[in-house]
Amino acid sequence: MQPSDPNIPPDTPLSKLPNFDPRTVPVVGVDSHLPPVPRALLAPDAVRQRFASPPAWEPEVRDEPRFTNRQPADAAVLVPIVMRERPMVLLTERATHLSTHSGQIAFPGGRSDPTDVDAADTALREATEEIGLDRGYAEVIGHLPKYLTGTMFTITPVVALVRPGFRLELSAHEVADAFEVPLEFLMNPAHHRRHAIAFSGTRREWFSMPYMDGETERFIWGATAGMLRNFYRFLAA
Repeated sequence: MQPSDPNIPPDTPLSKLPNFDPRTVPVVGVDSHLPPVPRALLAPDAVRQRFASPPAWEPEVRDEPRFTNRQPADAAVLVPIVMRERPMVLLTERATHLSTHSGQIAFPGGRSDPTDVDAADTALREATEEIGLDRGYAEVIGHLPKYLTGTMFTITPVVALVRPGFRLELSAHEVADAFEVPLEFLMNPAHHRRHAIAFSGTRREWFSMPYMDGETERFIWGATAGMLRNFYRFLAA
């Protein structure tokens, strides 16, 4: 992939560029100068209380560059914090054949249906459909600010505490894998990398949070990393 290739439309999503691999894009900064969220504030009761009495804060990442001219569509994702001895965030790897964000690390979630009561209903329904998470195990405790993707989905991140004991059943059509990452790892900016690339005269920037899951690298980047960065700002405020 050549950043200045005249045959590629400038509004092409990065994930659709030929031979694009976000792992190879230069890291322009690592935010190790920022403090991690203290471990005590990552406990389920502390996170629940933070949403009950939120601080004054501002999200860092809200909108991505627009990659399509279609009208925005409402969507929601579930940010599932599994209440293990060490709180974990449940994530998925999207199937490679999907039309948007294929193969990427994501929260379970998707487009809102007319029958959904609200964003939480969308997120819980999608989590059940994608990974078989029974909504009876999830306690919704709040929302993060809406996040507009370059593919024009207006996403509401719905944060939930998930009681252990659930069984997952992955939808092969949508999800290739599901795994957990320590919340403490994700809420430490020393693991937040900044990337940038110039493409067709436009500078595109994003975060990544690579996590080694045994011998497998889980490369969290793009919208998922942006929403996690906002979650960090919320908990650290």
